[in-house]
Amino acid sequence: MSASTTTVGPPPGSPTPVVFTHRQIQVILTGLMSGMFLAALDQMVVTTAIRTIADDLDGLSIQAWATTAYLITATISTPLYGKLSDLYGRRPFFLTAISLFVLGSVACTVAQSMYQLAACRAFQGLGAGGLFSLALAIIGDIIPPRERARYQGYFLAVWGTSSVLGPMLGGILAGQDSILGITGWRWVFLINVPVGMIALALVARVLHLPHTRREHRIDVPGALALVIALVPLLLVAERGRDWGWTSNRSLTCFAIGAVGIVVFLVAESWYGDDALLPLRLFNGRTFAVGSILNLIFGVGMFGGMVCLPLYLQIVKGKSPTEAGFLMIPMTIGIMTSSVVSGQLISRTGRYKIFPVLGSLLIVVGLGLLQGISADTSLVTICLFTVVMGLGLGLCMQPLVLAIQNAVPARDMGVATSSATFFRQMGGTIGTAVFLSVLFSTVVDRIREAFDSALHTPAFQRAIVDPAVQADPANAPVLDALRSGGTHLGSGTLNDSSFIGQLDPRLARPFLVGFAEAMDQVFVIAAVVMVVAFLVVLALPEEPLRLRSGIQAQADEEAERLATASAAG
Repeated sequence: MSASTTTVGPPPGSPTPVVFTHRQIQVILTGLMSGMFLAALDQMVVTTAIRTIADDLDGLSIQAWATTAYLITATISTPLYGKLSDLYGRRPFFLTAISLFVLGSVACTVAQSMYQLAACRAFQGLGAGGLFSLALAIIGDIIPPRERARYQGYFLAVWGTSSVLGPMLGGILAGQDSILGITGWRWVFLINVPVGMIALALVARVLHLPHTRREHRIDVPGALALVIALVPLLLVAERGRDWGWTSNRSLTCFAIGAVGIVVFLVAESWYGDDALLPLRLFNGRTFAVGSILNLIFGVGMFGGMVCLPLYLQIVKGKSPTEAGFLMIPMTIGIMTSSVVSGQLISRTGRYKIFPVLGSLLIVVGLGLLQGISADTSLVTICLFTVVMGLGLGLCMQPLVLAIQNAVPARDMGVATSSATFFRQMGGTIGTAVFLSVLFSTVVDRIREAFDSALHTPAFQRAIVDPAVQADPANAPVLDALRSGGTHLGSGTLNDSSFIGQLDPRLARPFLVGFAEAMDQVFVIAAVVMVVAFLVVLALPEEPLRLRSGIQAQADEEAERLATASAAG
């Protein structure tokens, strides 16, 4: 096979083979990247603008539901897309995912309350669940693992562009009172419509892949059990800190989720190869270890990183848009290591070394971040995030590649979606745990910082300074100090914006307390990544296939029919 074409052997009964030239692959990837860009850009833009949206809809206290609803439906639908696309073909479901995402974006645009927005975001999440997982599955279908590196620039362009454009667009749109007679923040969702229409047109025009239908049962019990298991668990992961982890609501969610998991496992065992997530895949060591790694990496990587934007905004006083731009060095690190590792994998056929090195780099990066303080320079922080980015880039793509390479080609969709699914679940768990750790310790750290500051001459002069006492913004802190400091720090859990209005001398203990509380989160995340490093040592290194998923599936089908014919 040449380096510039992918020749697909025809399934029995097909009149001619299907051949993808390098140019055709580029065109197909353009359609896939447009769909991935749609989801990546939306995530960055909404994250930047959500505070403004919540203020306008009078729903600041319930803004988290807009994110929670999206997360739940996106997570649950991911494995559904993978399995259904294996059965019926990728194209119709990728088009469906884009269409649902665009329709959900239109609905979000006209939402009149935060509850309506949450419902519309849930609908939007139904589409988002298929955008990334199906795009990665299609890539596995058309490009052999050993050749995939030469096309990796397309994927990185999506992340890089969305990382730069997302915060900028979110800040600009949310900051406008109106554009063409429409409230500025509503354009955050409305811009998805033209992008989505372009993606639909490209995919409908260029994505034509051969697919072999096979006899199957629809795993309805497994799908229902998955919903029963994940909805309460994701709810408690997102809301448990507010409810209380041992509250009746949380315990009820844990119990329902546990029952759902048991029912799901029973259903998957009963349905065998037709299961939503065939349990036989876990008999393969690469798939089993890779799934565990994706879960752990999700906890450590994404859970640990949730504190960085908070640090930049609260401690360094940056706006959400500025914080987004300050995360670009991490994106540069991801892109750099992804390109280098992809090229080396293509040349050598070896992939295990990269997640091994990547997990070590992430541990080093988290260790460096653990040492940051209120006085750490932005340049230093950006350098630390580059180290994190280099580690992330070495882990993410090789793990997906290993899983896709290890499973039968007919399970490409379910295997790819499972990798995304376990990483999403890990990220949700990590975010819940680390934010809980942060907000359960930050008040004590702030009080300790005030206790230390009270013994310094600069702080003592500040609290008796007439100008400080005359400023009403300083009154809550001065009153708390007079009453013994019992309530110091508790108000920052819901609204930290007042810190920027304080006299710098009074504000400093808040900044020091936040930085020290975040240090503990980075330590825990580093420990999680040490566990990931130990697990990745058990990851097998199988020879990378030289044939694409479509070619391999055609070979498997031909072999199956030949065996059946010989037996007959």
